[in-house]
Amino acid sequence: MSAALEPATAAFDLPPDPVAQARAIVPLLIEEAPKIEALGQLTPAVVDALHAGGLYRTLLPRQYNGYNAGLETFVRVMETLAGADASTAWCLGQAVGCSLAAAYVDPPVAREIWGNNRRGVLAWGFQMQGRAKVVPGGYRVTGKWGYGSGGHHATWMGAHCNVELPDGSLLKDSNGALIERSMLLRQDQINWTANWDVIGLRGTGSDTYTLTDVFVPEAYSVRRDVDEERRLPEPFFQFTTTSAYSCGFSAVAMGIARAMLDELRSLAQTKKPSHTTRTLRDNPVMHHLVAENEAKLRSARAFVLQSIRDGEDCIQRTGVLDKENKILMRLATTSAIARAKEVAEFVYHEAGAAAIFASSPFDRKIRDIHAAAQQVQARTGHIEVCGQYFLGYDPTARFI
Repeated sequence: MSAALEPATAAFDLPPDPVAQARAIVPLLIEEAPKIEALGQLTPAVVDALHAGGLYRTLLPRQYNGYNAGLETFVRVMETLAGADASTAWCLGQAVGCSLAAAYVDPPVAREIWGNNRRGVLAWGFQMQGRAKVVPGGYRVTGKWGYGSGGHHATWMGAHCNVELPDGSLLKDSNGALIERSMLLRQDQINWTANWDVIGLRGTGSDTYTLTDVFVPEAYSVRRDVDEERRLPEPFFQFTTTSAYSCGFSAVAMGIARAMLDELRSLAQTKKPSHTTRTLRDNPVMHHLVAENEAKLRSARAFVLQSIRDGEDCIQRTGVLDKENKILMRLATTSAIARAKEVAEFVYHEAGAAAIFASSPFDRKIRDIHAAAQQVQARTGHIEVCGQYFLGYDPTARFI
Protein backbone atom coordinates (compact mmCIF):
# COMPACT_ATOMS: atom_id res chain seq x y z
CA MET A 1 0.00 0.00 0.00
CA SER A 2 1.41 3.40 -0.92
CA ALA A 3 1.89 6.12 1.68
CA ALA A 4 -0.85 8.15 0.03
CA LEU A 5 -3.35 5.34 0.55
CA GLU A 6 -2.40 4.43 4.09
CA PRO A 7 -5.21 5.10 6.58
CA ALA A 8 -4.63 8.23 8.61
CA THR A 9 -4.44 8.28 12.36
CA ALA A 10 -7.90 8.70 13.87
CA ALA A 11 -7.56 11.98 15.76
CA PHE A 12 -8.80 12.29 19.33
CA ASP A 13 -8.31 15.02 21.88
CA LEU A 14 -5.99 14.94 24.87
CA PRO A 15 -6.37 17.11 27.97
CA PRO A 16 -4.16 20.21 27.63
CA ASP A 17 -1.57 19.59 30.36
CA PRO A 18 -0.22 16.18 31.44
CA VAL A 19 1.25 17.58 34.68
CA ALA A 20 -2.16 18.92 35.66
CA GLN A 21 -3.65 15.52 34.84
CA ALA A 22 -1.09 13.83 37.08
CA ARG A 23 -1.93 16.18 39.94
CA ALA A 24 -5.64 15.58 39.45
CA ILE A 25 -5.35 11.83 40.05
CA VAL A 26 -3.15 12.05 43.17
CA PRO A 27 -6.14 11.65 45.55
CA LEU A 28 -7.20 8.52 43.66
CA LEU A 29 -3.67 7.08 43.85
CA ILE A 30 -3.47 7.67 47.58
CA GLU A 31 -6.81 5.93 48.01
CA GLU A 32 -5.91 3.02 45.73
CA ALA A 33 -2.30 2.54 46.90
CA PRO A 34 -3.06 -0.14 49.52
CA LYS A 35 -5.13 -2.05 46.96
CA ILE A 36 -2.31 -1.80 44.41
CA GLU A 37 0.14 -3.14 47.00
CA ALA A 38 -2.15 -6.06 47.88
CA LEU A 39 -3.12 -6.87 44.29
CA GLY A 40 0.44 -6.76 42.98
CA GLN A 41 -0.55 -4.61 40.00
CA LEU A 42 -2.43 -1.40 39.25
CA THR A 43 -6.15 -1.36 39.90
CA PRO A 44 -8.63 -0.86 37.05
CA ALA A 45 -9.58 2.55 38.47
CA VAL A 46 -5.98 3.75 38.29
CA VAL A 47 -5.41 2.40 34.78
CA ASP A 48 -8.62 4.12 33.64
CA ALA A 49 -7.46 7.40 35.20
CA LEU A 50 -4.06 7.19 33.48
CA HIS A 51 -5.77 6.69 30.15
CA ALA A 52 -8.32 9.43 30.77
CA GLY A 53 -5.50 11.89 31.43
CA GLY A 54 -3.57 10.71 28.39
CA LEU A 55 -0.55 10.07 30.63
CA TYR A 56 0.61 6.97 28.78
CA ARG A 57 1.04 9.35 25.83
CA THR A 58 3.32 11.88 27.51
CA LEU A 59 6.23 11.30 25.08
CA LEU A 60 4.30 9.67 22.24
CA PRO A 61 4.67 11.54 18.91
CA ARG A 62 1.86 13.90 18.00
CA GLN A 63 1.39 11.99 14.74
CA TYR A 64 -0.06 9.17 16.83
CA ASN A 65 -2.17 11.24 19.21
CA GLY A 66 0.56 11.83 21.77
CA TYR A 67 1.54 14.86 23.83
CA ASN A 68 5.18 14.71 22.67
CA ALA A 69 5.61 16.79 25.81
CA GLY A 70 9.37 16.53 26.33
CA LEU A 71 11.52 15.05 29.07
CA GLU A 72 11.15 17.90 31.56
CA THR A 73 7.38 17.55 31.56
CA PHE A 74 7.78 13.79 31.81
CA VAL A 75 9.94 14.21 34.93
CA ARG A 76 7.30 16.44 36.53
CA VAL A 77 4.54 13.93 35.75
CA MET A 78 6.56 11.07 37.21
CA GLU A 79 7.51 12.96 40.39
CA THR A 80 3.88 13.86 40.98
CA LEU A 81 2.62 10.30 40.62
CA ALA A 82 5.50 8.72 42.56
CA GLY A 83 4.83 10.87 45.59
CA ALA A 84 1.37 9.30 45.78
CA ASP A 85 2.13 5.75 44.57
CA ALA A 86 5.52 4.72 43.23
CA SER A 87 4.24 1.55 41.55
CA THR A 88 1.87 3.58 39.40
CA ALA A 89 4.65 5.95 38.39
CA TRP A 90 7.00 3.06 37.65
CA CYS A 91 4.51 1.31 35.35
CA LEU A 92 3.74 4.54 33.56
CA GLY A 93 7.43 5.35 33.15
CA GLN A 94 8.12 1.96 31.60
CA ALA A 95 5.30 2.33 29.07
CA VAL A 96 6.14 5.95 28.24
CA GLY A 97 9.74 4.96 27.55
CA CYS A 98 8.53 2.14 25.32
CA SER A 99 6.38 4.59 23.36
CA LEU A 100 9.49 6.16 21.83
CA ALA A 101 9.59 3.05 19.64
CA ALA A 102 6.77 4.70 17.66
CA ALA A 103 9.41 6.81 15.93
CA TYR A 104 11.14 3.67 14.61
CA VAL A 105 8.34 1.47 13.28
CA ASP A 106 6.43 1.80 10.04
CA PRO A 107 3.54 4.29 10.39
CA PRO A 108 0.77 1.70 9.84
CA VAL A 109 2.14 -0.35 12.74
CA ALA A 110 2.46 2.74 14.97
CA ARG A 111 -1.14 3.63 14.19
CA GLU A 112 -2.30 0.13 15.03
CA ILE A 113 -0.51 0.09 18.39
CA TRP A 114 -1.06 3.68 19.54
CA GLY A 115 -2.59 6.06 17.04
CA ASN A 116 -6.01 4.53 16.52
CA ASN A 117 -6.47 3.06 20.00
CA ARG A 118 -7.05 5.38 22.94
CA ARG A 119 -5.88 2.64 25.31
CA GLY A 120 -2.95 1.48 23.21
CA VAL A 121 0.08 0.76 25.40
CA LEU A 122 3.36 -0.99 24.64
CA ALA A 123 5.43 -2.45 27.47
CA TRP A 124 8.38 -4.80 27.66
CA GLY A 125 10.71 -6.45 30.12
CA PHE A 126 14.42 -6.68 30.70
CA GLN A 127 16.98 -9.48 30.99
CA MET A 128 17.06 -10.47 27.33
CA GLN A 129 16.95 -14.21 26.77
CA GLY A 130 15.30 -14.09 23.35
CA ARG A 131 16.18 -15.42 19.93
CA ALA A 132 14.47 -14.37 16.69
CA LYS A 133 15.13 -16.75 13.82
CA VAL A 134 14.90 -15.16 10.37
CA VAL A 135 12.20 -16.84 8.25
CA PRO A 136 10.34 -15.71 5.14
CA GLY A 137 8.34 -12.59 6.01
CA GLY A 138 9.66 -12.17 9.53
CA TYR A 139 10.92 -14.11 12.52
CA ARG A 140 10.16 -17.15 14.71
CA VAL A 141 10.63 -15.98 18.27
CA THR A 142 11.45 -17.97 21.39
CA GLY A 143 12.55 -16.57 24.71
CA LYS A 144 11.96 -15.47 28.27
CA TRP A 145 11.89 -11.93 29.63
CA GLY A 146 11.66 -10.70 33.22
CA TYR A 147 10.69 -7.42 34.86
CA GLY A 148 7.65 -6.82 32.65
CA SER A 149 6.56 -3.76 34.64
CA GLY A 150 3.01 -2.70 33.86
CA GLY A 151 2.77 -5.34 31.16
CA HIS A 152 -0.51 -6.76 32.43
CA HIS A 153 -2.18 -3.47 31.47
CA ALA A 154 -0.51 -3.17 28.05
CA THR A 155 -2.19 -4.01 24.78
CA TRP A 156 1.15 -4.86 23.16
CA MET A 157 4.36 -6.36 24.53
CA GLY A 158 7.92 -6.15 23.28
CA ALA A 159 10.49 -8.94 23.31
CA HIS A 160 14.14 -7.95 22.84
CA CYS A 161 15.99 -10.55 20.79
CA ASN A 162 19.27 -11.41 19.14
CA VAL A 163 18.69 -12.24 15.50
CA GLU A 164 19.58 -15.71 14.23
CA LEU A 165 20.32 -15.90 10.50
CA PRO A 166 19.31 -18.90 8.34
CA ASP A 167 22.84 -20.34 8.64
CA GLY A 168 22.57 -20.34 12.44
CA SER A 169 24.90 -17.40 13.03
CA LEU A 170 23.85 -14.30 14.97
CA LEU A 171 23.44 -10.96 13.22
CA LYS A 172 26.13 -8.41 14.13
CA ASP A 173 26.83 -4.79 13.28
CA SER A 174 29.91 -3.42 11.55
CA ASN A 175 31.77 -3.37 14.88
CA GLY A 176 31.04 -7.01 15.59
CA ALA A 177 28.45 -6.32 18.28
CA LEU A 178 25.26 -8.38 18.36
CA ILE A 179 22.26 -6.58 16.93
CA GLU A 180 19.16 -6.48 19.09
CA ARG A 181 15.69 -6.19 17.62
CA SER A 182 12.50 -5.80 19.63
CA MET A 183 9.60 -7.95 18.52
CA LEU A 184 6.15 -6.43 19.01
CA LEU A 185 3.32 -8.78 19.90
CA ARG A 186 -0.28 -8.53 21.05
CA GLN A 187 -0.93 -9.16 24.72
CA ASP A 188 -2.81 -12.39 23.92
CA GLN A 189 0.33 -13.89 22.35
CA ILE A 190 2.29 -13.67 25.62
CA ASN A 191 2.47 -16.34 28.34
CA TRP A 192 2.87 -14.85 31.82
CA THR A 193 4.41 -16.38 34.95
CA ALA A 194 3.48 -14.67 38.22
CA ASN A 195 6.82 -14.43 40.05
CA TRP A 196 6.99 -10.81 41.26
CA ASP A 197 7.46 -11.41 45.00
CA VAL A 198 9.48 -8.44 46.24
CA ILE A 199 9.72 -5.97 49.12
CA GLY A 200 9.23 -2.75 47.15
CA LEU A 201 7.38 -1.63 44.02
CA ARG A 202 5.12 -4.59 44.69
CA GLY A 203 2.29 -3.10 42.66
CA THR A 204 4.18 -2.99 39.35
CA GLY A 205 3.31 -6.59 38.43
CA SER A 206 6.79 -6.96 36.96
CA ASP A 207 6.32 -10.63 36.14
CA THR A 208 8.13 -12.85 33.63
CA TYR A 209 6.75 -13.70 30.20
CA THR A 210 7.70 -16.25 27.55
CA LEU A 211 7.27 -16.99 23.86
CA THR A 212 7.81 -20.30 22.10
CA ASP A 213 8.26 -20.36 18.33
CA VAL A 214 5.86 -17.47 17.70
CA PHE A 215 5.87 -15.86 14.24
CA VAL A 216 6.38 -12.09 14.15
CA PRO A 217 6.10 -10.26 10.81
CA GLU A 218 9.10 -8.13 9.85
CA ALA A 219 7.08 -4.90 10.15
CA TYR A 220 6.40 -5.71 13.81
CA SER A 221 10.05 -5.65 14.77
CA VAL A 222 12.07 -2.58 15.63
CA ARG A 223 15.69 -1.64 16.17
CA ARG A 224 15.46 1.30 18.53
CA ASP A 225 17.69 4.37 18.88
CA VAL A 226 19.45 3.88 15.55
CA ASP A 227 19.30 6.94 13.29
CA GLU A 228 18.97 5.04 10.03
CA GLU A 229 15.97 3.13 11.41
CA ARG A 230 14.05 6.21 12.55
CA ARG A 231 10.90 7.09 10.57
CA LEU A 232 10.17 10.43 12.24
CA PRO A 233 12.56 13.37 11.76
CA GLU A 234 11.64 15.38 14.86
CA PRO A 235 14.75 16.54 16.80
CA PHE A 236 13.29 15.20 20.05
CA PHE A 237 14.09 11.65 18.98
CA GLN A 238 17.79 12.34 19.33
CA PHE A 239 16.90 11.51 22.92
CA THR A 240 16.75 7.73 23.29
CA THR A 241 14.75 5.24 25.29
CA THR A 242 17.67 5.25 27.73
CA SER A 243 17.22 9.03 28.07
CA ALA A 244 13.55 8.50 28.88
CA TYR A 245 14.16 5.71 31.36
CA SER A 246 16.95 7.49 33.20
CA CYS A 247 14.89 10.67 33.54
CA GLY A 248 11.68 8.86 34.41
CA PHE A 249 13.05 6.47 36.99
CA SER A 250 15.18 9.12 38.67
CA ALA A 251 11.96 11.13 38.92
CA VAL A 252 10.32 8.19 40.70
CA ALA A 253 13.07 8.27 43.32
CA MET A 254 12.89 12.05 43.67
CA GLY A 255 9.10 11.95 43.96
CA ILE A 256 9.25 9.37 46.74
CA ALA A 257 11.92 11.34 48.61
CA ARG A 258 9.97 14.59 48.26
CA ALA A 259 6.82 12.99 49.66
CA MET A 260 8.74 11.50 52.57
CA LEU A 261 10.48 14.76 53.39
CA ASP A 262 7.13 16.56 53.38
CA GLU A 263 5.67 13.87 55.66
CA LEU A 264 8.55 14.36 58.10
CA ARG A 265 7.97 18.09 58.19
CA SER A 266 4.34 17.40 59.04
CA LEU A 267 5.24 14.82 61.69
CA ALA A 268 7.78 17.21 63.24
CA GLN A 269 5.02 19.60 64.23
CA THR A 270 3.71 17.23 66.91
CA LYS A 271 6.14 14.35 67.44
CA LYS A 272 8.05 14.35 70.73
CA PRO A 273 10.77 11.70 70.70
CA SER A 274 10.91 9.43 73.72
CA HIS A 275 12.46 10.97 76.85
CA THR A 276 12.29 14.50 75.45
CA THR A 277 9.93 17.37 76.10
CA ARG A 278 10.16 19.25 72.83
CA THR A 279 8.89 18.43 69.38
CA LEU A 280 11.14 17.62 66.45
CA ARG A 281 10.18 21.01 65.07
CA ASP A 282 11.90 22.70 68.02
CA ASN A 283 15.11 20.69 67.79
CA PRO A 284 18.08 22.74 66.43
CA VAL A 285 19.73 19.58 65.10
CA MET A 286 16.58 18.86 63.08
CA HIS A 287 16.63 22.42 61.74
CA HIS A 288 20.05 21.76 60.25
CA LEU A 289 19.26 18.26 58.96
CA VAL A 290 16.01 19.21 57.27
CA ALA A 291 17.62 22.17 55.52
CA GLU A 292 20.57 20.03 54.46
CA ASN A 293 18.32 17.39 52.96
CA GLU A 294 16.13 19.95 51.24
CA ALA A 295 19.29 21.28 49.58
CA LYS A 296 20.41 17.78 48.63
CA LEU A 297 17.12 16.85 46.98
CA ARG A 298 16.50 20.18 45.29
CA SER A 299 20.03 20.40 43.88
CA ALA A 300 19.82 16.86 42.52
CA ARG A 301 16.51 17.69 40.86
CA ALA A 302 17.90 20.92 39.41
CA PHE A 303 20.82 19.00 37.89
CA VAL A 304 18.44 16.56 36.19
CA LEU A 305 16.29 19.34 34.74
CA GLN A 306 19.31 21.38 33.65
CA SER A 307 20.84 18.36 31.92
CA ILE A 308 17.61 17.95 29.95
CA ARG A 309 17.59 21.61 28.94
CA ASP A 310 21.24 21.49 27.95
CA GLY A 311 20.53 18.40 25.87
CA GLU A 312 17.65 20.14 24.12
CA ASP A 313 19.89 23.12 23.40
CA CYS A 314 22.60 20.85 21.99
CA ILE A 315 20.11 19.13 19.69
CA GLN A 316 18.73 22.48 18.52
CA ARG A 317 22.23 23.82 17.76
CA THR A 318 23.86 20.74 16.26
CA GLY A 319 21.07 18.34 15.30
CA VAL A 320 22.40 15.61 17.60
CA LEU A 321 22.75 14.85 21.29
CA ASP A 322 26.51 14.76 21.74
CA LYS A 323 28.44 12.49 24.08
CA GLU A 324 29.07 15.16 26.70
CA ASN A 325 25.37 15.85 27.10
CA LYS A 326 24.64 12.13 27.25
CA ILE A 327 27.25 11.81 29.98
CA LEU A 328 25.79 14.75 31.91
CA MET A 329 22.28 13.27 31.72
CA ARG A 330 23.59 9.96 32.95
CA LEU A 331 25.52 11.60 35.80
CA ALA A 332 22.54 13.75 36.80
CA THR A 333 19.98 10.96 36.80
CA THR A 334 22.10 8.31 38.48
CA SER A 335 23.22 10.80 41.13
CA ALA A 336 19.63 11.91 41.68
CA ILE A 337 18.58 8.36 42.54
CA ALA A 338 21.44 8.07 45.04
CA ARG A 339 20.69 11.44 46.64
CA ALA A 340 16.96 10.71 46.81
CA LYS A 341 17.65 7.42 48.57
CA GLU A 342 19.86 9.24 51.08
CA VAL A 343 17.09 11.74 51.78
CA ALA A 344 14.55 8.94 52.19
CA GLU A 345 16.82 7.10 54.63
CA PHE A 346 17.31 10.29 56.64
CA VAL A 347 13.55 10.77 56.86
CA TYR A 348 12.90 7.17 57.86
CA HIS A 349 15.50 7.30 60.60
CA GLU A 350 14.37 10.63 62.06
CA ALA A 351 10.72 9.57 62.04
CA GLY A 352 11.73 7.01 64.66
CA ALA A 353 9.49 4.15 65.70
CA ALA A 354 6.53 5.80 64.00
CA ALA A 355 8.04 4.80 60.65
CA ILE A 356 8.14 1.05 61.23
CA PHE A 357 4.39 0.44 61.18
CA ALA A 358 2.86 -0.74 57.92
CA SER A 359 0.14 1.87 58.38
CA SER A 360 2.66 4.73 58.51
CA PRO A 361 3.22 7.03 55.52
CA PHE A 362 6.89 5.96 55.52
CA ASP A 363 6.86 2.14 55.38
CA ARG A 364 5.88 1.51 51.77
CA LYS A 365 7.82 4.50 50.48
CA ILE A 366 11.11 3.36 52.03
CA ARG A 367 10.60 -0.10 50.55
CA ASP A 368 9.73 1.37 47.16
CA ILE A 369 12.76 3.66 46.98
CA HIS A 370 15.11 0.85 47.89
CA ALA A 371 13.62 -1.28 45.13
CA ALA A 372 13.90 1.60 42.67
CA ALA A 373 17.54 2.15 43.60
CA GLN A 374 18.37 -1.46 42.67
CA GLN A 375 17.35 -0.91 39.03
CA VAL A 376 19.89 -0.57 36.22
CA GLN A 377 19.45 3.21 36.01
CA ALA A 378 20.91 3.50 39.52
CA ARG A 379 23.97 1.33 38.84
CA THR A 380 27.05 2.67 40.62
CA GLY A 381 29.17 1.81 37.60
CA HIS A 382 27.51 4.63 35.66
CA ILE A 383 29.40 7.13 37.79
CA GLU A 384 32.71 5.48 36.84
CA VAL A 385 31.84 5.84 33.15
CA CYS A 386 31.15 9.55 33.65
CA GLY A 387 34.43 9.97 35.46
CA GLN A 388 36.26 8.27 32.60
CA TYR A 389 34.85 10.83 30.21
CA PHE A 390 35.86 13.80 32.36
CA LEU A 391 39.41 12.44 32.56
CA GLY A 392 39.83 12.10 28.82
CA TYR A 393 38.71 8.55 28.09
CA ASP A 394 36.09 7.74 25.46
CA PRO A 395 33.52 5.53 27.20
CA THR A 396 31.26 3.42 25.01
CA ALA A 397 29.00 2.06 27.75
CA ARG A 398 25.56 0.96 26.60
CA PHE A 399 23.57 3.02 29.11
CA ILE A 400 24.85 6.52 28.43
